[in-house]
Amino acid sequence: MQRRNFVKKATLSSMAGLIGAEIVFGNLLPKGYRPLALQDPDPFKMFDKDPEMVVLNSKPWNMEARAHLLNDKVTPNKFMFIRNNGIIPEKIDVQNWTLTIDGESADQTKTYSLAELKSKFKHHTYQLTLECGGNGRSEFDPPAKGNQWTIGAVSCAEWTGVRLRDVLEDVGIGSDAVYVGYHGADMHLSRDPNKEPISRGVPMQKALQDETLLAFQMNGEDIPIAHGHPLRLVAGGWPASVSGKWINRISIRNKEHDGEKMGGSSYRVPCKPVAPGEKVKDEDMCVIESMPVKSLITYPKSGATFPKSKSLNIKGHAWAGELEVSKVEYSIDFGSTWAPCTLEKPANRLAWQHFSAQIRFPVVGYYEVWARATDSNGKAQPMLLPGWNPKGYLNNACHRIAVKVT
Repeated sequence: MQRRNFVKKATLSSMAGLIGAEIVFGNLLPKGYRPLALQDPDPFKMFDKDPEMVVLNSKPWNMEARAHLLNDKVTPNKFMFIRNNGIIPEKIDVQNWTLTIDGESADQTKTYSLAELKSKFKHHTYQLTLECGGNGRSEFDPPAKGNQWTIGAVSCAEWTGVRLRDVLEDVGIGSDAVYVGYHGADMHLSRDPNKEPISRGVPMQKALQDETLLAFQMNGEDIPIAHGHPLRLVAGGWPASVSGKWINRISIRNKEHDGEKMGGSSYRVPCKPVAPGEKVKDEDMCVIESMPVKSLITYPKSGATFPKSKSLNIKGHAWAGELEVSKVEYSIDFGSTWAPCTLEKPANRLAWQHFSAQIRFPVVGYYEVWARATDSNGKAQPMLLPGWNPKGYLNNACHRIAVKVT
């Protein structure tokens, strides 16, 4: 963002310095024109992301990881997906950043500085799984509109902050409170200051959970700008869209929050199953809350080749929204039979769980390794794409990798 502002004000000589060569006929550049070499910022450098990350959109920025990049138990920034709806704030003044709590069901309107939040309330740290509601959208047929996420819009970083509950209770929660809604400093793509790009929220029960944080650190450092610096809401286990970034206001509501992307088909699925391609009325759509059980094989990378004399050690993660994962299994015969994986307990509630297995293959040839997780209520992942929905949400089909045994 700083680079973009600098380019706008740059002189001809400074632009040549950025490009690394003299701008031939530079004296003929139209006023206010930026050379093409300076028009598209490098997102990998700008957001400190690994070059293997996949850019899905630049207006707004949306990036996902490939499965093998997510092998870390705690996701580092360089492999963490970016999901934005508007323009990232270009001017962050941490010293003067404030958070206002208001709303029909707030006992008072109260504003805190960032320093006050950090000093007044106890700090808590949790590993929390965040997954975009549209992760896996690319597999739906008929296709659903939106970023065509494959499998990489998920992460489990370590977040540090203050409990939202502690702040809300300091303000005072009315007896009629049913929801909270967030408001951030990001700007609508139209740059209309009267429009919010996104303003979602959660019911009070979720808002008051121990693990729902107003976070200011990610993995022990200040939250990166793309992930909500200097303050964001983190509500693990639900669609990541409820974990608003660049938070400067939270409203305690006496009704379901009605902010941008809370109505219509946004982050909603049909309340009852529908046929692929069927139109669904808004009133027949239900808000997505806890995310479904899911797993991801992160090692080895799909396409691996190894000799039959060796066993294959697979690794991965599994998560189940508000629930815990009870078991993970693998199959090498397209789901005909399943064998158990070793499954670790979560670091804390709402953190993903790590699994591993050692596989021996009977003969040389091509195989697919499938992973299937089952949640603590006994519900397992479907082997293939689950029920179709208009926006392509909640695809929790079994993840698969290809391997060749020689």
